[in-house]
Order: sequence, then structure tokens, then C-alpha cells
Amino acid sequence: MNTFDISKVLNQNLITLDLIASNKEEAISELTDLLVAEGAVNDKKAFVEDVLIRETEGMTGLGQGVAIPHGKSKAVSTTSLAIGVSNHFIEWESLDGKPVNTIILFAVRDQDADTLHIKLLQKVAILLADDEFIEELHKAKSKKQVLTLFERNPEEE
Repeated sequence: MNTFDISKVLNQNLITLDLIASNKEEAISELTDLLVAEGAVNDKKAFVEDVLIRETEGMTGLGQGVAIPHGKSKAVSTTSLAIGVSNHFIEWESLDGKPVNTIILFAVRDQDADTLHIKLLQKVAILLADDEFIEELHKAKSKKQVLTLFERNPEEE
């Protein structure tokens, strides 16, 4: 099976373990700053708007403290993931009705919307289906640990 190489869309510069945001909009904005600094997003305002529009279309809080907001946007120059972990909980509409402290923001180029986006979502969904993965993600103490977790290939284990 050809595995999706997550390192194409995620690196340590796109991970923060001390998200300071106190609400959803701030969290999305803060993670977007990482994407802008990395050159993955070229228009912060437009991208954040696209993510917030997507948020109104369906719940992105998966439960167990994890949310996966995503924006498919013309403001994205390189499809990427930004990951934020907070040491406090942030209110978020989620399947278990609980707030989140781990946010995985998908930034998807319009052109990649069907192919790369789906592969990326599949990969992350497989990882997030594993309680052990989520537990380790919540315990991660370094960006490298987070990156290593995401680089795992669950279908090979």
C-alpha cells in the first residue's frame, strides 16, 4: 500500500505545544500564524474566514480533546497541517460535548482539495481512531515527539 508521507505537510515549525488561545477563533488564528510564517498560507484573513465558514458546516471536535478544523482555500499555497496543543481546554463543539486541548488545523490548497486532502484526512483519521495515539499526543512534551507520532504508519503496525 502506498503510504502518505506526512512530512510533506508537517514539520516542527508547524507545531506549537503552548497554544495560548482561549477560544476557537483565537486558536485558528494562532495556528494560521504558523502556516503564514512557513509560507503555506499567503492570506491569513482569507484563510481564517474560510476555516470559520467550514466550522459552521459541521462539527470538527472529534472528542477526547481533539479538534480537526480545516480550510480549503485559495489563500493556501502549500497544503499543510498545523498542530497546536494547549495546557488548558478550549470550548469547541465536539462529539462528546467536551472542550479540546489539541487542534489539528488542515490547510488545503484548492487544487489539492480532492486528492491530497483526502489522503491527509485518511491518514490523520486512522491515527486518531487509535486511543493510544491520542493518549500519547496529549502527553507529548516536544515538537519532535508530536512529529514522530504523526509519522507513524498505522497500516504497517
